[in-house]
Amino acid sequence: MRPHIVALAVTDATPTFELAVPCEVFGIDRSDLADPWYQVRLCGESGPDGGPRTPAGLAIPTPYGFDALPAADTVIVAACARPVQLAPPAALLAAVRAAHDRGRRIVSICTGAYVLAAAGLLDGRRATTHWMNAVDFAHRFPAVDFTPSPLYTDDGDILTSAGTGAAVDMCLHLVRRDHGAAVANEVARRMVVPPHREGGQSQYTRPVPRAVHGDEFAAVLQWAQERLHEPLTVPELARRAGLGERTFARRFRERLGTTPLQWLLQQRVRLAQELLETTDEPVERVAHAAGFGSAANLRHHFARVTTISPQTYRHVFRRRAAAQLSPRTS
Repeated sequence: MRPHIVALAVTDATPTFELAVPCEVFGIDRSDLADPWYQVRLCGESGPDGGPRTPAGLAIPTPYGFDALPAADTVIVAACARPVQLAPPAALLAAVRAAHDRGRRIVSICTGAYVLAAAGLLDGRRATTHWMNAVDFAHRFPAVDFTPSPLYTDDGDILTSAGTGAAVDMCLHLVRRDHGAAVANEVARRMVVPPHREGGQSQYTRPVPRAVHGDEFAAVLQWAQERLHEPLTVPELARRAGLGERTFARRFRERLGTTPLQWLLQQRVRLAQELLETTDEPVERVAHAAGFGSAANLRHHFARVTTISPQTYRHVFRRRAAAQLSPRTS
């Protein structure tokens, strides 16, 4: 098997962090986790002053041009400076359209969504970008089903992310899609970041008041994650936080953008995913270990979250793992 090619489209004054994240996630050899891993190709164009640079002046070597994008498996358009947002290079627009026409997976990070929208790829699609650009983006591209709250959106073959740190969330999500939760969690551990952050951008649009009790919530969440196999209840979580049940539920939603019960469900499904990938335990035991109580309950909630059954999920990732371990053919 050949590596999954990730082509990263780079324009001048691309923000450093948003450029570095996909290089960190996909560009470091992690074939000990999944073999083959990804291969990153930096794609750009040279101008009269040379190739692209970051706002801090760091030169970005781009051995490939934009015309190399359609040959990749995944095309990522990195965040871009305001001049590129307003007038993306024609060669970049043409290459992104060609890649989409060939069925490639197209991804934007932060304001890279402007390029996808200008190329017409987001019309009628759900998409997001940095919350600071929400009003401007929605005004410029009314045909896009713009949603300002998520950290990222996944519309199958097209994904968009919010700003800066959300690039980490989405890149880990891509690894999770390609290689499963266990591999994505290990990448996150090596990067010393959460494998998945709850909530959306709304928690970052203004300072969170001290009344939210962030430290108490962090302790409660960790306590609950260590006991997902137990019959946890919202009143019990509220008591652990030292709050009344209604106050706890309200502040939980303010902090994480979801309800305590939905958060517990999401955590249990993720635990079930990892157990299905990494153990041979029957579905009934996975259901008990993840706190669902019965296989029927697990199947119901698992299908609601992932759209497939636990058995299908295990089959897909076991088959993928077997393919990765099989001898390569020339």
